Amino acid sequence: MRQSASERAADVLVYAVMLFIICITLYPFLYVLSMSISKPIHVVEQSVWLFPKGLSFSAYDRIFDSPEVWTSYSNTFFYTVAGMMLNVIMTSLAAYPLSRKGFFLRKYMMMFIVVTMFFGGGIIPMFILMQDLGIYNTRWAILLPTAASAFLIIIARTFFQTIPESLHESAKLDGANDITILTTIVLPLSKPILAVLTLFYAVNHWNSFFPALMYLPNPSLQPLSLYLMKILVQGQEVMVEGMIDSYDRTLHSIQIKYAMIIVTVLPIVSVYPFLQKYFVQGVMIGSLKE
Repeated sequence: MRQSASERAADVLVYAVMLFIICITLYPFLYVLSMSISKPIHVVEQSVWLFPKGLSFSAYDRIFDSPEVWTSYSNTFFYTVAGMMLNVIMTSLAAYPLSRKGFFLRKYMMMFIVVTMFFGGGIIPMFILMQDLGIYNTRWAILLPTAASAFLIIIARTFFQTIPESLHESAKLDGANDITILTTIVLPLSKPILAVLTLFYAVNHWNSFFPALMYLPNPSLQPLSLYLMKILVQGQEVMVEGMIDSYDRTLHSIQIKYAMIIVTVLPIVSVYPFLQKYFVQGVMIGSLKE
């Protein structure tokens, strides 16, 4: 069917707006990338606007030669993978019984979960709790307090409710219990929402630095995001300590900040395209109840 002139004009306007949004979204990333690989002198002069000027990977060389970066990287990878697995398991175990109409505590448990979305204990009580539990300055201080998200429990619960009741009834007629139904029927049919949970929790763990700042004074346990914060906010120059000339220290310390941003952001950004299909589908289905 042929489009009218007004419809074509509307399409052109939509494409133009989307192109503008894409440009303003990608520009900060491209700018930081260009600053990280340009010649240090151009970085200090702030003469790089879009494309790199010159080519220098000295900042990346210093970053990957730093043992603190590799330690922080391994910590971040551990917190992301272990935390994400724990989060998905706990969220699924919490959301499944809440999706069953026969669960007699369903209403009260939902009220309890929703309340936690609006009210929290605060920083000081949480700090005291970590010490009393004996997990202060341990990896458990990062994993346990964020074992499940109330918001994502509700999203997963809503998704589980879309699975036909007939599948549950037929499985129970065959003698399956709730654990068997969850592991053999519900979870295999819930790949979209599991992908959403994986992405949300993984991004949260990868970017999180405040819990580590509060509960992990030991540098050998701190994640990469906290190491990045020390370089960007506190201005630590740990990677240029071997330089005697103050001018060279200034040149490289500024560029190292841009390179650290790329090193920190790039891995988690690279994962998103592989989960995008499930992400869109899971959010649309899990957030709407028919």
